[in-house]
Amino acid sequence: MKLDIFDPRNEQKGSLELPPQFDEPVRKDLIKKAVESIQSTNRQPYGASPEAGKRASSILSKRRRAYRGSYGLGISRTPRKIFSRRGTRMNWAGAFSPNTVGGRRAHPPKAIKNWKREINRKERRKAIRSALAASLEKTLVLERGHQLPEAYPFLIDDSFQDIGKTKEVITALKTLGFGDELQRTSTRKIRAGKGKMRGRKYRQKTGVLFVVDDACKLYDAAQNIPGVEIMFASDLNAEVLAPGGVPGRMTLYTSAAIQKINTERLYTDHPLQHGKKERSQEENGKTVKEKGKARATPKMTVKDTPQKQSTTKKAAQEEATGSAKEAST
Repeated sequence: MKLDIFDPRNEQKGSLELPPQFDEPVRKDLIKKAVESIQSTNRQPYGASPEAGKRASSILSKRRRAYRGSYGLGISRTPRKIFSRRGTRMNWAGAFSPNTVGGRRAHPPKAIKNWKREINRKERRKAIRSALAASLEKTLVLERGHQLPEAYPFLIDDSFQDIGKTKEVITALKTLGFGDELQRTSTRKIRAGKGKMRGRKYRQKTGVLFVVDDACKLYDAAQNIPGVEIMFASDLNAEVLAPGGVPGRMTLYTSAAIQKINTERLYTDHPLQHGKKERSQEENGKTVKEKGKARATPKMTVKDTPQKQSTTKKAAQEEATGSAKEAST
């Protein structure tokens, strides 16, 4: 599949063949599974205190002739705490049990529960490839509610990465035909429910996604536009490409980002890993040098050791002094 490249003035600058990662069939089930896996890692554990409802001293015997027992009194076996007593007559009330006021819960949520949902590495990469392909399918993008220009899908020129001001990014998007999309994402809604009190008061509509190859001026300039996001080509995931698990987010890729995805084989089963190869080569070079040094330096025998040499010198001096004394006598 070949797409045209447009610059900020909406002028065509050529075309580019897409890598095979964009030829993946759209698998909505895999995309949803990958998004749920990402969201599960961000979920905060919650649960009741392990001692909640268990702080009352409510031991109650069920045996015959036991003090403070329920046997033979015509009452239930519910655990009870004592407020006052007169002999064996108790002024008590139910406690500790789930069927009592202030008692423990039968099956409370536990903070030790593991909410994380695992996903296989190949499944995750296949989900990303599927989301990449869905971002360039016009029907899926329209189903998400995006306002598209007629020429979509297309690529953008690398000159976009040199735009350093937010107003210039907005004018470039309007020139390309994304004015209705910017208008759609300019408003935000107050969230219904208790989420307003938990740091997420507003709900923001999802807009255009920029994908660049590396750090650039556009990365800071596009941050303040409502609904617009910008990501590196090596940092994409299923949640960014398909928010909420729904594929088809409107995405603008730079030509450099497409080339990086192609040359480094990103999101394939065998991606190119430069860092590990360079480290292994450096380590191999160090080991070879160390082996060469070890071969070049001869092994030191017992005769050549400094301690042995010092002892031999002392012995020679003692013999010389002894012979001089004998000659003087």
